[in-house]
Amino acid sequence: MNTKEKILADLKRAMKEQDVLKRETLRMVDSMIKNSEIEKGKKEEGLSDEETLEVIQRAIKQRKDSAAQYQSGGREDLAEKENKEIAILMEYMPDQMSEEEIKQVVKNIIASTGASGKAQMGAVMGQTMKELKGKADGQIVRKIVEDSLA
Repeated sequence: MNTKEKILADLKRAMKEQDVLKRETLRMVDSMIKNSEIEKGKKEEGLSDEETLEVIQRAIKQRKDSAAQYQSGGREDLAEKENKEIAILMEYMPDQMSEEEIKQVVKNIIASTGASGKAQMGAVMGQTMKELKGKADGQIVRKIVEDSLA
């Protein structure tokens, strides 16, 4: 069962169980997946599992940004809702790597590219994010790369 099928099966279950938050969250991500299929011209065959994970990752990033905005605006109720949606979406992502595992990957990439300063940060980030696609939060990776190149 691929990720999209799992989302649709969970959506049906959420409808039967009348779990409003999960139902709405999964409908939103299903809609995002369908829009991405249309954009990429893959309406018939659908997105690959990797492309589906990219869509989910984008949805998670949007929720994190919204939660931060709500918290800074003093709307804890809305921030909490966004965080609950993030938790629902994280169920479909591969297990996230620990900071130590990320540091090891970054260290290997820096060694292979020969990067020595902040000027090469873009190249290191590009390779690292390509290798860790979906397995690590981009902001954590960015901080580790910055610290490693300092």
